[in-house]
Amino acid sequence: MNLTLATDDTGGPEIFASLQGEGPSAGMPVAFVRLSRCNLACTWCDTAYTWRFAGDNRPHRDDIAFDRKANQVTLSPADTAVRIAALGQQRLVITGGEPLLQAPALAEMLEHLPDTAVEIETNGTVAPPPRLDVRVDQYIVSPKLAHSGNPAELALNPERLTAWAAEPRAFLKFVVASPDDVAEVLALHRRFRFRPGQVFLMAEGTDSATLRARQAWLAPLCLEHGFRMSDRMHIHLYGDTRGT
Repeated sequence: MNLTLATDDTGGPEIFASLQGEGPSAGMPVAFVRLSRCNLACTWCDTAYTWRFAGDNRPHRDDIAFDRKANQVTLSPADTAVRIAALGQQRLVITGGEPLLQAPALAEMLEHLPDTAVEIETNGTVAPPPRLDVRVDQYIVSPKLAHSGNPAELALNPERLTAWAAEPRAFLKFVVASPDDVAEVLALHRRFRFRPGQVFLMAEGTDSATLRARQAWLAPLCLEHGFRMSDRMHIHLYGDTRGT
């Protein structure tokens, strides 16, 4: 079973080394692999080239339909692992799209990387199977709020949120664009009893000016409610670009 990856600007697989820009591992040097395909459709998604292909009419603010052939590439798990190992990093971040849609092939890939610390970024709707779960050191779970445009019955599965709240390796990272979004996080926090320090709030934005403007009101709300705030460091360093 092959992996379906997103492509970088050269048309090759989006496998690269960079600094993690978000969440609890921000600032750490890591290898990244970006997989294609997603079961959700966020209107503000900054990686729509992983899912919004020609014929997919799910709404997105840029209204761009990407050519599937130009934006997807398949590799074997072993070949993918070789390319990751060649980057020489001790930590791997698996992102998407939604990586857990390809869990069996991911598990096979990670069996070729036994000494690598593994972090998976997920929208939280898919349960990791045991063969993959045993290889994962950290989950960054980003449940999608109402402003994402996804129906709550798809994006906020109570069974999965209950499981993530109890998972010691999981951090919850909520993308917010207005103070109303923080109120929605607070309601989820009360319902699912996320652990202290488990929740990050991150401003939505694909340029530094937008991030800074939203962080100005987000910072005091994090202080008031005891949430951690995540920046998007890669946006400040590289802009909204692939392979960074």
